Amino acid sequence: MLDAILSGCRVLDLTQNVAGPFCTQTLGDLGAEVIKIERPGSGDDARQWKPPEVAGVSTGFVALNRNKKSVCIDLDSAAGQQLVARLAAGADVLVHSLKPGSAEARGLGDEHLRPTNPRLVYCAISAFGEVGTMRALPGYDPLMQAFTGIMSVSGHEGDEPARVGVSLIDMGTGMWATMAILAALLRRATTGEGMRVHASLLETGLSWMTVPVANYLATQRLPRKMGSAMAMMAPYELFDSADGKVFIAAANDRLFGRICSALACPELAQDPRFIDMSARIGHREALHDALEARTRQRSTADCVAALRAAGAPCSEMHDVAQMLAHEQVQAVGMLGALPLPGAPQHQTMGLPISSQGRRGRSGPPPPVLGGNTDEVLTALGLHANELAALRQQRVVD
Repeated sequence: MLDAILSGCRVLDLTQNVAGPFCTQTLGDLGAEVIKIERPGSGDDARQWKPPEVAGVSTGFVALNRNKKSVCIDLDSAAGQQLVARLAAGADVLVHSLKPGSAEARGLGDEHLRPTNPRLVYCAISAFGEVGTMRALPGYDPLMQAFTGIMSVSGHEGDEPARVGVSLIDMGTGMWATMAILAALLRRATTGEGMRVHASLLETGLSWMTVPVANYLATQRLPRKMGSAMAMMAPYELFDSADGKVFIAAANDRLFGRICSALACPELAQDPRFIDMSARIGHREALHDALEARTRQRSTADCVAALRAAGAPCSEMHDVAQMLAHEQVQAVGMLGALPLPGAPQHQTMGLPISSQGRRGRSGPPPPVLGGNTDEVLTALGLHANELAALRQQRVVD
């Protein structure tokens, strides 16, 4: 099962915010033991991202940190750095999101740790990458949406630039990092040797721009902001209905014919302006107006029912509440229980892959800050008096 794939794999997590924690949570969902190293006193910055909150904990932190243990160690102290190096010696994977050069300056770079643990899979996550003049600069999801041009193609023409409303760069970077780690573990199973891998917010943003970049390189024309539409296809966008909006997509002429039949306008499929994809793209606005004249006469539910009966791709436009209540969302079972102290009914989105109908682990819930410090360091071999001394020196908490 998925929740046992990484059973016995120990992950040392030196990340915070979104990208790194999403990566390590995914590894935890797949069965790995994840030890999250946090700053004494304050921990992961995401702990302070509230409101909103649930049971006194930031909802963002809760969403990205299940299946982990929290150990508070001061990475700016020599003693703390030595503790992390000792933990890394017994780890299978280390993931950090420190600025390029920061781990190395602390004696926690790949070249420092590999001699004592040649099997270590070492994953670095950065903002702008590890080379170039901007490599040491900080970066966040919307900043990277601006930098990579994603904002330039998001929203409607004439409107102010808008960020995509989900953290697609952060979470995408976590996803790429996870894939790189799994690939490295697969290679290690054959060679017995670990390796260093890297992912960055910049490279993730660039990868999401693959198609707009291809279009620009082919035409030397800058992509337009097109709202819900797509440059290469028409119709492929939202249309107003009598009581909402419906998304209609035709990736080929056959599907366009089905749309016209479902909306009782078969003549449009024979109109020279709309006879094939190239013609439809050239007359996009006229096509939109012609189809919307039909969709406006019917409810969203009626439009969707007619289009689906004809085999035409379409969808209602949901808000979050409508999406969660939809029978298909409930059927796939992505939303699962994650009881929290003070919020026993709390739910969260699970791992978006499954095996034999089962997803990865859904818990335990995010750890209390430093809640596993004594457990993990005692297992490392520290005695109670050593822990007390380190705590007095504020190296651990």
